[in-house]
Amino acid sequence: MPYPEMMIHGMRQELAQLGIEETKTSEAVEDAVKNTDGTLMVVVNSVCGCAAGGVRPGIAMALQSSENKPARSITVFAGADIDATETARNYFTGYMPSSPSIGFLKDGKLVKLFERRDLEGRHPQTIAQDLTEAFNAYCVQAEAANN
Repeated sequence: MPYPEMMIHGMRQELAQLGIEETKTSEAVEDAVKNTDGTLMVVVNSVCGCAAGGVRPGIAMALQSSENKPARSITVFAGADIDATETARNYFTGYMPSSPSIGFLKDGKLVKLFERRDLEGRHPQTIAQDLTEAFNAYCVQAEAANN
């Protein structure tokens, strides 16, 4: 049974306010993957403490301070957007389901994944630094102009 929307609304809004698109259906995830030129960042959001304490603030810091950014960023909510989350995770080939997690796709192929174990217990600045490194490795200047 999915989490009640009333319970997770604020957690969704933290990412939406950063310009990260909510994709609540499988079709929306597929559309984003197929219609993104450049790097797509896929955030699997979660109710867990590590998402609130480190991941969402770390994403905000990275997006606000990085010169290079993904061409497009989407989010699904584990435990709420059940089908959308499963569809997103299907692109994270070779990895077990993990939430929160942050994947980077280019041409529909996974190029980088931060699993829960890479995020849990880490300070937001450390997560932001790791994301900035991923932005620099997988996102080009031209993509930053799109944001």
